Amino acid sequence: MHVALRPRSGCLVLCLCMSVLTLLLQSLWVPLEITRDEPAGRSPEEQGQRGLAFRRLALRLEALSTQVQRLSRERGVTQLTREDLSLLLQSFRQDQQGLAHLVERELKRVSQRLDQLSRHHHHQSHTPSPHGDLRLHTGPNEKCEVPMDPAYPVCAEKVEFLRAHWQSDPCYAFYGVDGTTCSILTYLSQIEDFCPPRLGRNHSTLPWHQKPLSYTDKAEIRTTLGLLYEVISNNSGPAMNFIRSRVERMSERWIQAGLKMRQSSNKTISTQMKVLLYPGALAGNVGQRFEAMVKTGGPLGELVQWADLSACLTILGHNLTFSTSQHQLHSLIGAAPGRGSCPIQRPLTFDLIYTDYHGLAHLHAAMGLAFLHYQCRFRILDSFGTEPAFNLGRYARMHGYKTLWGSWGLQPLQYMTMFPHTPDNSFLGFVSEEAVREAVREEELESDAYRKDRIAVIYGKQDYMWQGKSEYVEVISEELETHATVYQPPGHKSNLPSFIRNHGLLTQEHFLRLLRRAKVFVGLGFPYEGPAPIEAIALGCVFLQPRFDPPHSSDNNDFYKGKPTTRQISSQHPYAETFIGKPHVRTVDITNKTDVREAVRAILRTEVKPFNPREFMYEGMLERVHGYITHQSFCSKSVPTWPPESALKVHLGPLGQSCVSVCQRSSHVCEPALFHHLNNPAAFTRLGISCSSMGQEVNHLFPSYSPWGQHCGLQQEPLLFSCAGSDPSHRRLCPCRAYLPGQVALCPDCL
Repeated sequence: MHVALRPRSGCLVLCLCMSVLTLLLQSLWVPLEITRDEPAGRSPEEQGQRGLAFRRLALRLEALSTQVQRLSRERGVTQLTREDLSLLLQSFRQDQQGLAHLVERELKRVSQRLDQLSRHHHHQSHTPSPHGDLRLHTGPNEKCEVPMDPAYPVCAEKVEFLRAHWQSDPCYAFYGVDGTTCSILTYLSQIEDFCPPRLGRNHSTLPWHQKPLSYTDKAEIRTTLGLLYEVISNNSGPAMNFIRSRVERMSERWIQAGLKMRQSSNKTISTQMKVLLYPGALAGNVGQRFEAMVKTGGPLGELVQWADLSACLTILGHNLTFSTSQHQLHSLIGAAPGRGSCPIQRPLTFDLIYTDYHGLAHLHAAMGLAFLHYQCRFRILDSFGTEPAFNLGRYARMHGYKTLWGSWGLQPLQYMTMFPHTPDNSFLGFVSEEAVREAVREEELESDAYRKDRIAVIYGKQDYMWQGKSEYVEVISEELETHATVYQPPGHKSNLPSFIRNHGLLTQEHFLRLLRRAKVFVGLGFPYEGPAPIEAIALGCVFLQPRFDPPHSSDNNDFYKGKPTTRQISSQHPYAETFIGKPHVRTVDITNKTDVREAVRAILRTEVKPFNPREFMYEGMLERVHGYITHQSFCSKSVPTWPPESALKVHLGPLGQSCVSVCQRSSHVCEPALFHHLNNPAAFTRLGISCSSMGQEVNHLFPSYSPWGQHCGLQQEPLLFSCAGSDPSHRRLCPCRAYLPGQVALCPDCL
């Protein structure tokens, strides 16, 4: 049957045909130029000539297509004549015969090559490569059938996944995967451990698995921070300048504290650790935003912690690497090239990695399966804490605790907080810079030389922190000269009240000098729980802060919304209110002018000496971090042995109270590492509780007792042992312990 084509239809058909042929030629030409499998003996010139021939034909077709389109536009596509089409077809026929022979010949060659690759893949896989020790190797006589082994139930599923997605991440090709079943099975047995070992290999030889540690060096107290200066000198920017400046300013006191610790007789010798410090908040785009915040008066609490942690670890004798580069992180941990779907190339060389939530995400994106294997070595600096109910992903999703943070499934004690407000986590803290420039002796505290001026310094370096606080500050200004350190952008008019003397952003040294003169340090309600009030109290200021009624929490406060904690924040600085208190801390209703005025007058009538809890002193932080490194081990599957069982004080709480509250009422602290001693029927019997029924559940309130039905509940999931959490129908069974004076993280039996 003949179909008559109008000139327009013929033109469109011709364009379509030529476009298809062009694409075909390009698809053939590109692989032929870049293939690694050219027959031996073919010269580069011959390969280049063939590629050039294909390129010429492809360009010829593109030119013909362009000519058709140009003629169509010039004459109108419906006016294209038979003569025009005849000329074009005649031009095309000049190349037709050579094109046909060339395409046929090359298609045949490609087909033969594919057959050859399929038959001889195993032989070729032994070809040496730059990464020969990591490439996958398969034997020549192996059968590439997916094994059905009950010990590896997801093997077939993983094979199917890689068949479809092995090109989704270049790391698979780096490890030798090429889409064939043999290469996939070898990868899944030699690099990952989802399929049975092949050729007699076992999974202990996985290249990224932990090797037995054989340390001989012991950590000895250092009397210099020179090594730390070398480590941090490779990083730059405002944040790192702040860290470096703080370390240098406090170096003499760190060294003195180290010498004092060396002389103490109760110091347990620990093994020297290789430690990586990676503040993820300073890396990449997040880091750029953080750097900008540092310049304009943003909160610096995290930087204070990083500075003090790095100095502390150096003095304790450990070997540090400090990085703020995501690219360098990949190099340091041996990440495979690609997007992080594959495990790292070698065993992790760091015994400990201190990072933050951002850094945890970076590690997860770079380590593949190795992330789970090494996550016991991570320590997460987490200012506000992560409660167990938020930490376990599946539990958080099922019970309404899912947030942007949390759900990493770590041991809750791996999270390290700025203050000891969440006993489920480890309290890392920082050092209060209380007398860095000039040592203050006891006799000086009694002398007129240390007398305070009648001034108040307002805590809040950015304009927005002052909104709605004018009347509160005005009452204070009636009794005291009021000073501020608010950042003012160049050329911007100040929004502060006229009676405020604003110094603008001050260096830490000048800020400390101002606090040294001040009688009162005034909190505006934000930032929450920062280091500045502790430093002010250590310099002899009284901290005046707002009371929150109702308390701030994730239920009613935007700042805490989404944070992995259920804490109820009763004031701007709960630690100062609870652990320090009067006369150093006054907490008031700032909407009540009378209360504020009376509090200020009471402060002026009282002589207050500088005060600093031991846990915020140099010796205190060294003691605490040394205890963690020596005794905390999250890589062992055995139950914790630190703190020792001798520290345990068992309490059965009233209905509706958390173990945090129960232990506080008895002047103790809840210790989650001791929960496993209570998670058995004998614990209820010792308390004289008669259980009509007993069962195990996955519930962050357990172990607990319910009077209704006299049900005793045991914890089924150790990751959910939680000091936090309360319910009106449960009486929590709580592991409490005593703590050293001024050192809440350690018990009398802990050292």
